[in-house]
Amino acid sequence: MGSLKVTLCAGVAVVAAVLTPAAYAADGGGGISVNPASPAPGAEVALRVTGCAERTASAVSAAFVTDVKLTVTGEEGTLVGESRIRSSLEIGSYDVTVTCGDTERTVALPVGKTPSTPASPVAPVKAGGGGAAAHIAADNDARTTGPGIAQTVTGLVLASVAATAVALRSARRSRRTD
Repeated sequence: MGSLKVTLCAGVAVVAAVLTPAAYAADGGGGISVNPASPAPGAEVALRVTGCAERTASAVSAAFVTDVKLTVTGEEGTLVGESRIRSSLEIGSYDVTVTCGDTERTVALPVGKTPSTPASPVAPVKAGGGGAAAHIAADNDARTTGPGIAQTVTGLVLASVAATAVALRSARRSRRTD
């Protein structure tokens, strides 16, 4: 029964290995990904290219402010680079051409419109602080006035106890060495 499980698992692994490259190549981008997928004019974009045997490549598009130099990272030869979308660019689709050695791959990059208002949370999440956050916010003037008389007296008493302990200890050590 054990060899049947091993054979079945090996068969599934072979089928997965055979089908994965075909599904990956069918995306039309040939291993090119742009993040964000539909940037607004003026936005920064990050490019990732897989399946290139070279250590460097370049990406060119009319949408980019400058050409992108892609360099290899430690992630199994993935090439990465960054650029900015032209701020004066019209909304539409622009080709991004990646040159890797002697091969060129092209993917379409849809450029969307700029949002009318900046993104902000509708209902901010109460994050951390527990019950202390409201107390600290209400007691904000305590930081500007400094310590009170009770804190000052306590600090002076503790400092004098520490100084006395150090003086007594050094006096005992000096008696032992004589």
